[in-house]
Amino acid sequence: MALEVKVECYSGFKADERPMRFRTPPPAGRPYEVREVVDQWYGVGYQCFKVRADDGNFYVLRHDHDEDLWTLDSFRRGEKQESEDRSQKSE
Repeated sequence: MALEVKVECYSGFKADERPMRFRTPPPAGRPYEVREVVDQWYGVGYQCFKVRADDGNFYVLRHDHDEDLWTLDSFRRGEKQESEDRSQKSE
């Protein structure tokens, strides 16, 4: 099940060209800055972006064009974050 998120986009050549920041819903409601668009792909009626956020983690954001709805479809902990967690456990 995907999580609905609020996304602010860069609009250059076309509207919603790429995500710049996104926010998860309350109660967490944390804002994330997109540091890098790692990959993007298209489907019928939607577009997905794999991004690296300012927390070092990776997220897949999906934009449904017909409903103008953004969802967080996937999350993966970044390598830097994983190595920090391992070093804290070994101390």
